[in-house]
Amino acid sequence: MNWDKLLSAKRWGHENKSYASPQDARSEFQRDYDRIIFSSPFRRLQNKTQVFPLPGSIFVHNRLTHSLEVASVGRSLGREHYNKLRKDNPNIDDEFPLLSEIGNIVAAACLAHDLGNPAFGHSGESAISHYFIDGDGKKYQNEVSEQQWQDLTNFEGNANALRILTHPYAGKGYGSFALTYSTIAAIAKYPCSSVVGGDKSQIHLKKYGFFDSEQQGFERIANELDLIRVPNEQLIYKRHPLVYMVEAADDICYSIIDLEDAHRLKILSYHELETLLIPLCNDPKMEERLARIEDVDAKVGYLRARSISTLIQQCSALLYNEEQTILNGDFNASLIDRIDEPFRSTMETIAKLSVKKIYNYSSVVQIEVAGYKVMGGLLEEFIPAYLSNNSKYHKKLVELIPKQFLTDSTDTYTRIQTILDFVSGMTDLYAVELFRKIKGISFPSMS
Repeated sequence: MNWDKLLSAKRWGHENKSYASPQDARSEFQRDYDRIIFSSPFRRLQNKTQVFPLPGSIFVHNRLTHSLEVASVGRSLGREHYNKLRKDNPNIDDEFPLLSEIGNIVAAACLAHDLGNPAFGHSGESAISHYFIDGDGKKYQNEVSEQQWQDLTNFEGNANALRILTHPYAGKGYGSFALTYSTIAAIAKYPCSSVVGGDKSQIHLKKYGFFDSEQQGFERIANELDLIRVPNEQLIYKRHPLVYMVEAADDICYSIIDLEDAHRLKILSYHELETLLIPLCNDPKMEERLARIEDVDAKVGYLRARSISTLIQQCSALLYNEEQTILNGDFNASLIDRIDEPFRSTMETIAKLSVKKIYNYSSVVQIEVAGYKVMGGLLEEFIPAYLSNNSKYHKKLVELIPKQFLTDSTDTYTRIQTILDFVSGMTDLYAVELFRKIKGISFPSMS
C-alpha cells in the first residue's frame, strides 16, 4: 500500500468534488472531526455506558468522554509518526501532500470508533445476537441470505459504525456524514464480511467490519484507497495502516482510564493503582515526584498522564520501525501487544486484573444483565410489529419508530435493519424508559 493512495480527501456521497490543490484538501479531515463531534449519534454517547453505570455525583467515563480521550491520543500518534517520517525525508510533503494530516484523520476516526455500539455496550451486542440465535428472531433465518443471517446472529458494533457513517437514512440526505474515504477506512478494524470474520489468528479477521448492506460501499472505498485485497471467495482486505493508530489509542485509553475510574469508585486502592502504573511511567524518580503531591486525585492524574505518554512513545516507535510491514499488510498484531518489555508485561497484568476486579464487579455485571433484558425486550416488540404490522397494537408500535429509520423496502433483512438502527442507536436511559413504558412497567407522562 502507498500513502499517496491511502490518503484521500474524496467524500462519501460527494465523490465528484475536486480540489484545486492539496492545500485545499487538507482542511477536509478537520471537517470530518467537526462533523462527527456536532452530530447527534456522537452526542448520544454521553448516555451510553463505557464500563461502569453512571453513578451520579462520582464522575466516571461514558462513551463520549472515552471517545474524546481516544481522539486526543490518536492525534498524538498520527503527529508523532508524521514527524518521524519528515525528519527522515524533509521533502516528504512534496511526495505525499496529505501525510501531514494523518493526525487529524486518526483523531476523527477515533471520535467515530464507538458510534455503532448499542446501549449497554457488548452486552447490547450480545442481546441483539441472542434474539436471532435463541429468541423469536430464529424464524427469520429462511428469509435472509447466509451472510445476512451471520450479520444478525453476530451483531457487530464495528460494522454498525460503518453503517451509521455511510447509510442514507430517510430525510437525512445522501451520504449521511459525508466523511472522507480515509477517515471511514481508518475505523475498519476488521475489513471483511461476517461470513469470514471470527478467525482469531488474523488481526484483520478477529471480527468483521461491514454488514451485507454496506459491503459494496466498503469495496468502493477500499478500491479507491488501494487497500490490499486477500485472494478469497469472500471480501477480505488488509487493514488501512491508520487503523493500527486508532486501535492503539483505544487500547491505551481504556486500559489506563478504567483503572482511574475503578479507583474513584473505591474498587481499587491508591496503592494498587500506583503499583500497576509506576512501571509504565518509565521514570526512576517517579515515587519521589509523587511524594511531593499531596492530593490523591492529582497523584492519580499524574500517573495516568505519564503512563499514557510512555505508551504513546512505545506505539509510535513500533509504528515507525514496522511501517513497511504494515504497508505490506503483514503486521499481524495490535501495536499494544508488541511494545517493549517490561511495558508489555505490565499491560498484560493490568488486563488480567481488569477482568478480575473491574469488568466482573457486581454493578458492571448487573447493568450488563439488565441491558440484555432491555435490548432483547425491545426487539421482541418492534421487529414483529414492523415486519407484520397486522394488528392495531403493531401499528401503534410502528408509530413510535422515528421516520428516519423507516424504509419502503419489503425485503426482510432491510426491514430488520430498520429496527436494529433504531434500537442500537438508543442511549442506555432511553432504552430503559421505552422498555418500561411499552411493557407496562411504568406509565408515560405528557412531559
